[in-house]
Amino acid sequence: MTPSIFLNPAFLGLAMVVTFMTLIMTKRMSAIAALLLVPILFGLIAGAGAGLGPMMIKGVLQVAPTALMLAFAVLYFAIMMDAGLFDPLVRKVLATVGEDPVRIALGTAVLATVVSLDGDGTTTALIVITAMLPVYRKVGMNPLILATLLGSTNSLMNFVPWGGPSARAASAVHADLAQVFLPLLPAMIAGLAGVYGLAWLFGRSERRRLAGAAPGATIAAPPVVALDTPADKAAEALRRPRLFWLNLVLTVGLLLGMILSLAPLPVLMMGAFAVAVTINYPNLREQKARIAAHADNVVNVVVLIFSAGAFTGILNGTGMADAMATAALSVIPPNIGPFLAPITALASMPLTFVMSNDAYYFGVVPVIAQTAAHYGIAPEAIARASLIGQPVHALSPLLAPIYLACGLLGVDVADAQRFALKWAVLICLLVLGAALLTGAVPLVAG
Repeated sequence: MTPSIFLNPAFLGLAMVVTFMTLIMTKRMSAIAALLLVPILFGLIAGAGAGLGPMMIKGVLQVAPTALMLAFAVLYFAIMMDAGLFDPLVRKVLATVGEDPVRIALGTAVLATVVSLDGDGTTTALIVITAMLPVYRKVGMNPLILATLLGSTNSLMNFVPWGGPSARAASAVHADLAQVFLPLLPAMIAGLAGVYGLAWLFGRSERRRLAGAAPGATIAAPPVVALDTPADKAAEALRRPRLFWLNLVLTVGLLLGMILSLAPLPVLMMGAFAVAVTINYPNLREQKARIAAHADNVVNVVVLIFSAGAFTGILNGTGMADAMATAALSVIPPNIGPFLAPITALASMPLTFVMSNDAYYFGVVPVIAQTAAHYGIAPEAIARASLIGQPVHALSPLLAPIYLACGLLGVDVADAQRFALKWAVLICLLVLGAALLTGAVPLVAG
């Protein structure tokens, strides 16, 4: 190769993406550091020099609304968790399921759906497993069912605008978060309906199996890790049971406002947070304490989104993205190009299983979106397609929550993957089918 080939924008862009993905997948650098340092280095090699600053600022400004919305979304749902908005539902689910496997499985899916509203997989795993595992043990149900329902439900609920995957997908292609989420909402609901159907099937199967088991048979497992509960004094002091209905109305109103697009998402989230923190913790010292308690989550999310904006700003500003798209167009058969949206959706399953979300959304999706644009496919459609594989991604060995969940359940990660993978693929295909029917993911470029 001649030196000019190494300075070719397409080659540099590919090298930049591969370097970024390698560094974060091998854990040599954090995603935030790699998103900043790698593009700066390759931008200097490309000769951008003094132009890097304006490129990065432009990229950051494009993702600023997303970062703003996420910051207040994390704080809002954290306040709702602190105030105990979801406590009555947890108690209701546990009181309702009894010892019937069908109701237990459905209760698991319902509980995971609601708790997942805060967008954090680790919190969801802790709450759902702590609440439901003793019930599974008492009845003798297979804990792998709990793991499967938990992972599938949580991954679908991460389609919400404040969920990590949606935010990454929108930021990667510089799309409006509402335009990514709202068209995908019917497909998300179809996926959740599929999970509930799967829970019913699991429950029926377990009911038949346990009917032939010895009376009182249970599944042996290690003790559940003790967690802070509302009974603990510190947590109990934060609860606001008298404000339950007010908090519920506020949350439902917020969700309806987002669905109906009554105002930009950042505005809705900022307003809802201001009301929530004021009515639940009117004392200024308490407000500062609640914000400080969740500051780590806010900072991590916002800094990641801003870093992603800088990365894509340089990728686009130096012409690397266009060059890579042009190179991809030269090797993609013309008759396949118009189908890039469903192809992206199908490819998202294996790709997100072997790659982290950061590597996939910031390294792969922008190139696909740039290529798809040449066929008239909107970047929002590619962003939505890239989310389809999230139920499979939930089983990725690269994720910490799966190790946490399997540790609490007392099961092997490989066993959980073998048991759940086929069901996760089925849920992904169901979501894709619904997305194709509703037009959220176009079958062919129009």
